[in-house]
Amino acid sequence: MQITRERVSAWTKEGALVALILFQAACTSLFVADVFDDIKEAGHITLHLNIELFANIGLIAGIAVEAVVLWKLLRRQAMADRALSAAQGAMAELMVEQFRNWGLTAAEADVASFTIKGFTIAETADLRGSSEATVKSHLNAVYRKAGVSGRAQLVSVFVEELFHGPIRADATLQQAIVK
Repeated sequence: MQITRERVSAWTKEGALVALILFQAACTSLFVADVFDDIKEAGHITLHLNIELFANIGLIAGIAVEAVVLWKLLRRQAMADRALSAAQGAMAELMVEQFRNWGLTAAEADVASFTIKGFTIAETADLRGSSEATVKSHLNAVYRKAGVSGRAQLVSVFVEELFHGPIRADATLQQAIVK
């Protein structure tokens, strides 16, 4: 398992919240024990003890609310992570299928993927271990086969797919229909 900055950050925040809740629970148990000791010593409940008792009830309620909110947030985060993972997988499948429909070579598909992800020509060349001229050549072939005029239209083909449904065989036609 690779440890990313986001994972460590999230774990630290979650761990800190759990530690805070446990610390509050320990303090509350001490305060409650103190109230019961004071009641035994006084033999009856005074105004001061009532105030302490209500303060402890407030602490207990606060701890319960914090625990429930934390639990719900963790569940919501887990659901969002699953949805994002599914969307990423769907996007990857969509790209592979469309690259196949366009008849891209493996190198062209690789360059197209980097382009859609936002990498510059120089970054793509560096990542692929090829020259910028080679990347530009592949990109021109991708644009021609996809029927688009540049990077923005290439990306918009996939964005439109996510918003409006299946990609048309001719991306230029799809662009005209959407406008």
